[in-house]
Amino acid sequence: MLDRRSTAAEWMDDAAASEPAFAGALRDLARVNRLSLAYRPVLRWLDRLVAETGARRLSVLDVGAGGGDMLLRIAAWARHRGVTVTLTGLDRSPWSARHAAAAGVPADWLTCDLFALEPERRFDVVLCSLFAHHLPDPELVRFLRWLEAHAARGWLISDLHRHWLPWGFVWGSFRLLRLDPMVVHDGPVSIARAFTRADWARLLAAAGVEAEIAWAFPFRWLVGRRRGG
Repeated sequence: MLDRRSTAAEWMDDAAASEPAFAGALRDLARVNRLSLAYRPVLRWLDRLVAETGARRLSVLDVGAGGGDMLLRIAAWARHRGVTVTLTGLDRSPWSARHAAAAGVPADWLTCDLFALEPERRFDVVLCSLFAHHLPDPELVRFLRWLEAHAARGWLISDLHRHWLPWGFVWGSFRLLRLDPMVVHDGPVSIARAFTRADWARLLAAAGVEAEIAWAFPFRWLVGRRRGG
């Protein structure tokens, strides 16, 4: 079942999803992200980038930003580290910006398809946490090239490892926790759509992009690169 990436649809990707349904899912996803330590590897990567480049000001784009919970964590990280950040969230859902504004996310917002972003628009850092698995392989190859074009100092994808153990854990625990129905459905599908290390090596080669592939606890792959200076 998990030998290759699934093409099953996630409810969250349905453009017809209502605002209440989407908002309920985002609330529970933020809870899941907190419990599964989803923020930690991204913030550690930012620590390394700042240490290597000496940057004290960063413009940061979060692709597939959802409700903005990652951007909230980055804002707190920046205050603690004394780094000035200009934050931008990008999500094609019309409900995403509203949810982020209501949550007090200190970021500008782009409601569009990521490939609609102007080719000349660049950010110091482009992040993508738990979004890449939504893309089929051809779009993901295109996205890897897009990241190279739009990130001046570095980019990072943080996404799930496709394996029976997290699939089974998510299938059972999300039901036991009585999470939002959209999250209960999409959780196992997300893992089935996710990646192995071999997948990332193949996709990077197809894109002609060089990047570091690293493991992060629990059951995550970090794919990205940092540029010095």
